Amino acid sequence: QVQLVESGGGLVQAGESLRLSCAASGRTFNMGWFRQAPGKEREFVGAIRWSDAYTIYAGSVKGRFTISRDNAENTGYLQMNNLKPEDTAVYYCTAGRRLGTYDATYDYWGQGTQVTVSS
Repeated sequence: QVQLVESGGGLVQAGESLRLSCAASGRTFNMGWFRQAPGKEREFVGAIRWSDAYTIYAGSVKGRFTISRDNAENTGYLQMNNLKPEDTAVYYCTAGRRLGTYDATYDYWGQGTQVTVSS
């Protein structure tokens, strides 16, 4: 069983940055990030393959968001720069044996953390 604990959400202004953390207990798996805005479907943000830190990103965040991981701490990070109001959502970290852009790819989910970007 894997437990994921997220932290780092908050309220920022457009153009500012935030870093989300996702601390994983148990085994190390690939880690994905998704977000869900009010009234919208959950969407893929990015993911990292734990073994070699290979990353994939959604087009809407590529170049602004960076995913990394700390093996020693068993923690993943989502660095979000140049935030826009349309980035406002609840952000979820996920973990699983596979790597992909669909939420069904992942087996474990964090509780979510709110990110609000004001204009």
